[in-house]
Amino acid sequence: MDVTQPKQEHLLALKVMRLTKPTLFTNIPVTCEERDLPGDLFNQLMKDDPSTVKGAETLMLGEMLTLPQNFGNIFLGETFSSYISVHNDSHQVVKDILVKADLQTSSQRLNLSASTAAVAELKPDCCIDDVIHHEVKEIGTHILVCAVSYTTQTGEKMYFRKFFKFQVLKPLDVKTKFYNAESDLSSVTDEVFLEAQIQNITTSPMFMEKVSLEPSIMYNVAELNAVSQNGESMSTFGTRTYLQPMDTRQYLYCLKPKQEFAEKAGVIKGVTVVGKLDIVWKTNLGERGRLQTSQLQRMAPGYGDVRLSLETIPDTVNLEEPFDITCKITNCSERTMDLVLEMCNTNSIHWCGVSGRQLGKLHPISSLHLTLTLLSSVQGLQSISGLRLTDTFLKRTYEYDDIAQVCVVSSKIKEN
Repeated sequence: MDVTQPKQEHLLALKVMRLTKPTLFTNIPVTCEERDLPGDLFNQLMKDDPSTVKGAETLMLGEMLTLPQNFGNIFLGETFSSYISVHNDSHQVVKDILVKADLQTSSQRLNLSASTAAVAELKPDCCIDDVIHHEVKEIGTHILVCAVSYTTQTGEKMYFRKFFKFQVLKPLDVKTKFYNAESDLSSVTDEVFLEAQIQNITTSPMFMEKVSLEPSIMYNVAELNAVSQNGESMSTFGTRTYLQPMDTRQYLYCLKPKQEFAEKAGVIKGVTVVGKLDIVWKTNLGERGRLQTSQLQRMAPGYGDVRLSLETIPDTVNLEEPFDITCKITNCSERTMDLVLEMCNTNSIHWCGVSGRQLGKLHPISSLHLTLTLLSSVQGLQSISGLRLTDTFLKRTYEYDDIAQVCVVSSKIKEN
């Protein structure tokens, strides 16, 4: 891990140590049956051992803390901390000492030194100490480069470096899926659900402190990861939201377009930016890590030039009795349209009214509402189809079938 330049006589010594939390002491218990030669000797030794947990001496986990013996794992999103010390091992006073710490990644070189000013002098057996911190934001090989320059009493300028190489690993695997809402007729294709699958790919459990979605300027977000219990909001994952190694947890969010964007049908189409996930966790002894995903994007469903959506429709209607529905027609194009409405009957659905009526001119990003009357001649779950919109300017016809479904029952059944 430590690679130095060719050895030369220097007056100063550089020491670098990573600062990390200690770990619980582990021991290997040795037991035997009482009838064996040692008898209860081993059991007594474990009870007298101050590092063991009283009453649970045969467990490997002790109650004492030990300092880390190696560099350890560093995960993306955690804070890398290191202690740097330059000690004057000589009997001379050294002048103009400059200590510089850089972190070299695959894409950039970062200066982590707290101060760039040189220390005027350093007396024998004295030292210069510094603690550096850096939130790791890249995966892969990182090299901590510590450089020291100084001037001897004779005026000779000296310089040396040390390199400390470590790997930054990926702690979480995040996968996302988008689902278009279908239940809310007022925003049948604008409302979207985001499912985030988060997997712990480290070797230790994590406490998931926060998993939230920061929406883009176009959306409002509602988290669907809690339930109401006795008037209080409780997490669906329980009070202790630990994520064990290789376990996966699913988070769900509902995104609705803001009013000013929902009214502009041409805005939410094509590729849209939804937002980004903000994940905060803690490991064994409270070390905090944080990750933010890049901006999540989704392909919004295409409406074509004209969008037709249902505003109101009854759930259940009587057989052969008229009922009303309210439609919203939106011009999603960049040109003015002159629309004509035609209604075509199907085997089960019959439209009431005049087909081929003029709806007039509809300007870009404008909407109009229509109340239409129809009846069904067949019982059961029937699909509403047969609407046609024709733009007389371009002689183009837009067909709308399977707009919605309605349950048709006998009037006697509905009365009962």
